[in-house]
Amino acid sequence: MSRLILVSACLAGVNCRYDGKHSTVEAIAQLVREGRALPVCPEVMGGLDIPRPCCEMVTEGEVLKVISKDGANVTEAFEKGAQKTLALAQLLEIDTVVLQSRSPSCGLGRVYDGTFSGRLVPGNGLTAELLVKNGIRVIRDEEVGDL
Repeated sequence: MSRLILVSACLAGVNCRYDGKHSTVEAIAQLVREGRALPVCPEVMGGLDIPRPCCEMVTEGEVLKVISKDGANVTEAFEKGAQKTLALAQLLEIDTVVLQSRSPSCGLGRVYDGTFSGRLVPGNGLTAELLVKNGIRVIRDEEVGDL
């Protein structure tokens, strides 16, 4: 039997994105239906609503923050969601997680630059970064292949 993986819930068809919609990737939704993947949304696990204002990461000096488009500092909720996702992955002995690209939570390799202009910069979202730092393999939704 293959190991259970975690996947961003929006990729599995759950309407949990900031705009209340989903970003379904059929191969990921199929893994969930087969019981091979467990959907999670770090932002919702951190206490954020659905829908919620769009958020991006910004760096002020040495401090990384997540700011909503309406100017609210939501870093604490993003950090809490990242910690809960890591705890779940460790509890279930998950070694692979598939995350939604570009998100301030789940983005891997590239995230939006904090200007809300659609521009991408190198970096990881808070959840992706925490998982990687703890030895968990993170895969972008575009790299699902034949999991």
